Amino acid sequence: MSNICERIAIYHGDITRMGVDAIVNAANPGLIGGSGVDGAIHLAAGPELQQYCRGLGGCAVGKAKLSPAFRLPCEAVIHTVGPIWVDGRHGEAELLHSCYVESLQLAAAHGHYTVAIPAISTGAYGYPAGEAAEIAFAAVCEMLRELPQLRKVYLVAFDNTTHDIYQLLYSQLTEE
Repeated sequence: MSNICERIAIYHGDITRMGVDAIVNAANPGLIGGSGVDGAIHLAAGPELQQYCRGLGGCAVGKAKLSPAFRLPCEAVIHTVGPIWVDGRHGEAELLHSCYVESLQLAAAHGHYTVAIPAISTGAYGYPAGEAAEIAFAAVCEMLRELPQLRKVYLVAFDNTTHDIYQLLYSQLTEE
C-alpha cells in the first residue's frame, strides 16, 4: 500500500493553478462550462476551451473526454460528468466511481502521468462529501494499482470540509 500512498497527494486550493500533466473537470453533460470548478476551469482556460468542447458532442454521466488545456498551466483537461445525487439508490456510486476510473484511464492512455482531480459531484450535484471522498479514494487506489505509469494523483479540495475528509481518509490509507 505504501507505493500507492506515495503516489497520492492531497492538495487544498485552486485546481486551475496546478502545473500537472492534466486536470480533471467536473463538467456538465454539454461540456459548455457552468458553475463551480467547471466554470473556473473554463474561465482560466479561455474561450478556446468552450469552442473546442462544442465539437466533442457532450459527455455521458460516468464517462470522460479529453481536450487541450489552452491557457491553463497543464497540458490537458479531462472532462467527466458526475451523477446528480438523488438518494444513493439510483446507481450514483457506480457512476461516480466510473468518473474517476475513466478519467485516469484516459490520462494514462494519452501520456498524462500527473493528474489533479477535484471532488466530483459534491457541489451543485449534491453528492454527500464523505461518501464521494470514499469513492474517490477507492477508485484512485484501484487505478494506481492497474496503471503503474501514473506517477502522482492529486485529490484537490477547494473547501475546508473536503480537505479535512481527504486528510482523514489519506491517514487511514497510510495506516493499512
